[in-house]
Amino acid sequence: MSAGSSLRSADQFLCSICLDVFTDPVTTPCGHNYCKTCITHFWDDNVLYKCPLCQETFYTRPQLKVNTLFREMVSEFRREAQQKSSSSSSEQQAAEPGEVPCDVCTGTRLKALKSCLVCLASYCETHLEPHLTASRLKRHQLVEPVENLEDRICRKHDKPLELFCKTDQTCVCTLCPVLDHKTHEFVPLREEYEGKKAELQKTEAEIQQMIQKRRLKIQEIRASLKISNDAAHREKAEGVQVFTDLKESVERRLKEFMKEMEDKQKTAEKQAEDFIKDLEQEICELKKRSSEVEQLSRSEDHLHLLQRFSSLEDAPPTKNWTEVRVHPPSYEGTVVRAVEQLEKNLREKMKKLFEADVTLDPDTAHRKLILSDDGKQVYHVDVEKNLPDNPERFSTSACVLGKQSFSSGRFYFEVQVKGKTDWTLGVARESVNRKGKITASPQNGYWTVGLRNVNEYLAAKDPPVRLHPSSPPEKLGVFVDYEEGLVSFHDVDAAALLYSFTGCSFREKLHPFFSPFINNGGKNSAPLIICPVNQTV
Repeated sequence: MSAGSSLRSADQFLCSICLDVFTDPVTTPCGHNYCKTCITHFWDDNVLYKCPLCQETFYTRPQLKVNTLFREMVSEFRREAQQKSSSSSSEQQAAEPGEVPCDVCTGTRLKALKSCLVCLASYCETHLEPHLTASRLKRHQLVEPVENLEDRICRKHDKPLELFCKTDQTCVCTLCPVLDHKTHEFVPLREEYEGKKAELQKTEAEIQQMIQKRRLKIQEIRASLKISNDAAHREKAEGVQVFTDLKESVERRLKEFMKEMEDKQKTAEKQAEDFIKDLEQEICELKKRSSEVEQLSRSEDHLHLLQRFSSLEDAPPTKNWTEVRVHPPSYEGTVVRAVEQLEKNLREKMKKLFEADVTLDPDTAHRKLILSDDGKQVYHVDVEKNLPDNPERFSTSACVLGKQSFSSGRFYFEVQVKGKTDWTLGVARESVNRKGKITASPQNGYWTVGLRNVNEYLAAKDPPVRLHPSSPPEKLGVFVDYEEGLVSFHDVDAAALLYSFTGCSFREKLHPFFSPFINNGGKNSAPLIICPVNQTV
């Protein structure tokens, strides 16, 4: 049997009143079939006796009898349908948790394929068939399987919710505008659905944008954390190196200190032992002479006594021990000197640890400055060089920056200023103004100290701070701690702090800054020289 004939046969065996397979089918005079109970109840509720399908009116109530032939055909159809249902059920899947089950299935409830908004029920493939074959059921609205179908029906009018009341912002049936929402504004559910869907899409886009921003923030935080962790690892490594060197220096200085103390102690012990040895030798000689004198004094031989007396009269050679002293060595200051030497060694190691290999950047140098080939020296001349006036170059002030830039950590460099009457040293922000007259101050991005007029040392603040070194520095050390916001200047030879800028807020790259000033007719012609740490120039 073809699929088409199968569908027609199924439709023919369904009662148009109960929409189920016939039970005790009877035939009306007009030729239509119904369940005996269904047509009986239908006529019981009506004054006129009509056919529900063709509406033909019977003036007297027809006497109906069961159509036995048709009943046998219905029974055969029912058996085939049950066999097909059993076979189909074995192939279909049972509803899993979270899936909508069929409302008709008994026993194992199969997964629903559709839900009917008219019947308010969900159907599996087998029980959905009447909605696909029966002409009246085909008009029912089928949707994808959903739970809580009663929520889709107007509780007041028992009709599907098909409209949206914009006034009350609620879903209503077709009767609600007529009975309960007469003056309200209504639109079809689909129209409101499209509007709300557009709003949701906009909200979703905004949420995705917020998510993206937060993901970027997470990346930023992770990047910052990585920088922090890398800095911590570097700091740990530097700390281990410093404290290892410190431990080795302490142990070495302790050995040197103990050896110095032991050498002094041994010298004192040897001197005392030599004195004691000489004294014991003299005591031995004196005892021997004492014995001889005692024996001679007891002699009764006049001649013998007189003959020996002259040889015993002269005392044996002895030392005058009255002023002899064992002077203990001086230990005072030994510990202090050892600690001072240790401190000096540690300071030198710290300088080496943060030493930066700084060279001068010719692209930033004023046209009257001469730079050495290795980029370590700079001095001023009276004649300008023919150089392009690029944005990086200082146009008026005799200044130059270091090539290297620093945006984290610590760094240190030393510069010889010996023989100069004017100079300025320090660090500057990468974005400082390089055209026109330069006013060096932290507000303008400069952290510097300098010498003016041979003996006037200043820290470039606003107003400037006068400095008072114990002696004219010949070599300056510049130390920067970027995160700490510290720039300090040291007299290298005197191991003394000249000045510190503290609480600085660095937000961009820093470059070493140098100004040898004008040569002043040769009086200030000596160069500024970048020196390797711990090397004398």
